[in-house]
Amino acid sequence: MPDRHPVPDSHPAPDPHLAPDPRPAPERPAPLRVVIAEDHYLVREGTRRLLEDTGEADVLAAVGTAAELLDAVARLRPDVVVADIRMPPGHHTEGITAAHAIREAHPGIGVVVLSQHANENYAFDLFRRGTDGLAYLLKERIGEVDELLRALHEVAAGRSVVDPRIVEVLMGSHARAADAPLSRLTRRELDVLRHMAEGKTNRAIADSLRLSESTIEKHVNSTFAKLGLAEIPQLHRRVSAVLAYLRHAPPGPE
Repeated sequence: MPDRHPVPDSHPAPDPHLAPDPRPAPERPAPLRVVIAEDHYLVREGTRRLLEDTGEADVLAAVGTAAELLDAVARLRPDVVVADIRMPPGHHTEGITAAHAIREAHPGIGVVVLSQHANENYAFDLFRRGTDGLAYLLKERIGEVDELLRALHEVAAGRSVVDPRIVEVLMGSHARAADAPLSRLTRRELDVLRHMAEGKTNRAIADSLRLSESTIEKHVNSTFAKLGLAEIPQLHRRVSAVLAYLRHAPPGPE
C-alpha cells in the first residue's frame, strides 16, 4: 500500500528569491589619510582618536608645530590636514601660513584650519588667495565628529567649508553698512548664502528651506550677480560669495 504521507525532501530546491547576489559587495572607500597639527597634547591625541575610531580616517602623523606639519606633509603626502591656527613658535597665525604653503606646494591636499574663536580677520587671511581645498571651523567641531569628517571630505575633494557660526560673525559685522556688498541681498538670498557657506548643494538648501531646487538656483545666481562674482576657474564661488564683501573693507585690528 503506497505511503499517503511521503517524507519531505531533505534537500528542497533553493528559493530563487533567497539566492545569493552574484554581484560583489561594494567596496568601502579607503580612509582619508590625515595629518594633524595641534600644540596641545590632549586636543591633538583626542582628535586623533575621534577620527580613527570612525574608520573613515587614518591619521598618519600628529605634530605640535607648523614646521613639523610642513615636514610631515612633504614626507607623507596626506589627503588632508587638520591644523590649529595658533601654533608655536609665535602663536599667531602659523596655521594659516602653513595652509597657504601646503596648498601652493601640494594643490591636491586639503586643509581644515581650526580656531578657538570666530574671527573675521582669520577668515580674510585664510581665503585671500582663494577658497578651493580650504575650510575654517571652530574647534568645538572636533566634538561633532560627523561635521569634522564632512569638512575633511569636502576639502579633500577641492571644495570649501566655513563654519556656520563664523558665517554669522562675518555677515553681522559688515551687512549693517549701507555700502557693504551684502546690503544688496534680500533676506531670502542671505538665508541661501548661509547654507551655501556650510557646503550644502542646491538640493540640500532646498530641503532645508522647503523650497524648490529651481528657486534656490535662481537665488544663488542672483547672489553671485549682486556680489560681482565672475566665472573664475579654480575658485569655489559658493564660499567666495560669503567672503566677497571682505574684499571691500580692510580687516580690523587683531
